[in-house]
Amino acid sequence: MPDAKKAVVLLSGGLDSATCVAIAQQQGFDVHALSFRYGQRHSVELQAAKRVASHQQITEHKVIDIDLRAFGGSALTADIDVPKDRDCEDAADIPVTYVPARNTIFMSFALAYAEVIGAHDIFIGVNALDYSGYPDCRPEYIGAYEMMANLATRAGVEDSDRLNIQTPLIALTKAQIIKLGRKHGVDYGLTVSCYDPDKKGAACGHCDSCQLRSKGFADAGVPDPTWYQKDVKS
Repeated sequence: MPDAKKAVVLLSGGLDSATCVAIAQQQGFDVHALSFRYGQRHSVELQAAKRVASHQQITEHKVIDIDLRAFGGSALTADIDVPKDRDCEDAADIPVTYVPARNTIFMSFALAYAEVIGAHDIFIGVNALDYSGYPDCRPEYIGAYEMMANLATRAGVEDSDRLNIQTPLIALTKAQIIKLGRKHGVDYGLTVSCYDPDKKGAACGHCDSCQLRSKGFADAGVPDPTWYQKDVKS
């Protein structure tokens, strides 16, 4: 039998990236996942990424060290408070939880990894509907990055197959993502979305990511498996 086609999947340990892993596997890809220890304010998401990788039996999972805390500029990489109880639907500004150029940096690593293992597909769980307003989650950005990838790499120039940046969640609501993931067997109880969990990993329930996640489960009519801090939900 021929070898399975390979894909690199960016795996943060959150709801969206876990769904991307399942979608890639459903499409017949041999999944090689990348997670990053980039100086973020907690390591809970990396523990979640390892749980997801194990549960979904991916081929390979690498955790890469990058120090974005050297630059700061975000509530996730500097001593800046994470906003709580913000109205995500009405907010027009880019929130302070945006990490400057994070997706560009992560996808550059994924692009290099893809070239080495002979993969022509990179999956990233960006979303342009239920998201916090990050500029690097927009379709225009993904399209521009894919064009650059095919100009900047040997694989893009010499191979007959183009490099594809796959964004299967980009036009879905959080509820639609949850329904799709459950169909493909994703265990969302293994994932973590909170920007500001406690030391044990319990979610704050008040940050943008917690609000979007909670609303998604409610809209999907699916019980929320999130482990919240005691002062949020009993």
